Amino acid sequence: MTDTVSLGFRRRKARRLLVVFALSAVVLALCSAALYLGNTKYPPDVIFRVLLGEEIKGASFAIRTIRLPRVLIGMLAGMAFGMAGNTFQTMLGNPLASPDIIGVTAGSSVAAVFCIIFLQLSKTVISIAAVVTGVAIAALIYFLSYRGGFSGPRLILIGIGVQAMFNSVIYFLLIRANQYDVPAAMRWLSGSLNGMQMKDVPLLLVIVTVFGYILTALSRYLNILELGEQSAITLGVKTDKVRMLLVISSVILIAYATAVTGPISFVAFLAGPIASRLAGRGSSNVIPSALTGAVLVLMADIIGQNLFDTRFPVGVITGILGAPYLIYLLIRMNKGGAA
Repeated sequence: MTDTVSLGFRRRKARRLLVVFALSAVVLALCSAALYLGNTKYPPDVIFRVLLGEEIKGASFAIRTIRLPRVLIGMLAGMAFGMAGNTFQTMLGNPLASPDIIGVTAGSSVAAVFCIIFLQLSKTVISIAAVVTGVAIAALIYFLSYRGGFSGPRLILIGIGVQAMFNSVIYFLLIRANQYDVPAAMRWLSGSLNGMQMKDVPLLLVIVTVFGYILTALSRYLNILELGEQSAITLGVKTDKVRMLLVISSVILIAYATAVTGPISFVAFLAGPIASRLAGRGSSNVIPSALTGAVLVLMADIIGQNLFDTRFPVGVITGILGAPYLIYLLIRMNKGGAA
């Protein structure tokens, strides 16, 4: 019996490592493709020389100033969305419990849109406002759902209501805004990697590294929380403390990434389930989810920028990919009596 359990554990671990290596290779390939594709396609040796710092007329500006920040921010934002979405879905035991479904992303978006349209603040201030508002909204949703104990289904229902309310607030702000300020807000709301700059990369990298590490370190507790509140308490987990750390880390990840790129639809919603299908259940899927999120964002951006006559923002492509899955999931849960 012990040998069977040990063999199953080793197989799951080997499968997870294989998935991580495979997804890492796909991310690297997509980054290379994004650096190569564009109005002008530069040979790989030219791209490599530019990345090493050599100045080549035309290529240096196109690759270092336009394409490289786009690739790095797309990858890092995708990782942030993927980790945050997986954490919420696993912790609450429901694939609908994604930050962009239960109101956290919408709360950050309200703050960002208000700062863009009415206050016309800098990116740094907008990012701070988005993070602070995202944390505050997450705390509000948690507080409203905590009556006589934590309830995942109650939190999801309240979050969906909060999401609808904040989406209405966003539309109200757009209606009241000066018509000359609306296009900038709409571009941001579509979730776009256009206009990304290298100065936006360092802080996003720090946030993804620090809070991604926290989520990875707490992943074993996250898997225990998936067993249910009573089981987790019985196993000695301080559920309120662990859940608070998980929520705060996830919200900061998704709120800051949203502030930088805009709300890229459905990446947080899709990354966790896809990673779980690939790597299997019963082990931590934080890293596979991060890599899956990066794959989704980079792939959607390449598709939106190169496969159509009109260039579409990345959020439009991920929305097209994610909406059918959401409908399918709702139908499946309704048939199974889970919704």
